[in-house]
Amino acid sequence: MKRKTFASLLTLAFLIAFAGHTTIAATPTFDQPYMQAARADLNKARAALQRANSNKEGHRVKALEYTNKAIAEVTAGMRFDRRRNHATPAVNSSLAGFDQPNMQAALNHLLDAQRNLTQASADKGGHRVKAMEFVGKAITEVNKGIAAGN
Repeated sequence: MKRKTFASLLTLAFLIAFAGHTTIAATPTFDQPYMQAARADLNKARAALQRANSNKEGHRVKALEYTNKAIAEVTAGMRFDRRRNHATPAVNSSLAGFDQPNMQAALNHLLDAQRNLTQASADKGGHRVKAMEFVGKAITEVNKGIAAGN
């Protein structure tokens, strides 16, 4: 009887250890959190720009174009860096807005994206730098659009 109990306990221990190992191995690693946060911010900025009124003397459209280019560069940079397995700590972002809520929300998301891109590791095959340039241009256009809408 003791042998059967010992064998059962040994089998149970093995199953628990194997299940724990499988769970740990199946958990995805958080890949490039600043770049992911920047892309999320850029997507939110794009959505806010798309919701904004179009009477911004063309600045909203230019900001949207730059935001789309920045999203493409962030994605390309993540793809480039993913092949090299770089990792950085996680980050969070916030949202605020007033007078022109969609343009202000877009601006806030772009600023969040800019902060996240600044904190991301530099080795992205030049895509991070290009994304930062496009985000800067989008910020300029959003500010001009806010001024034109007032």
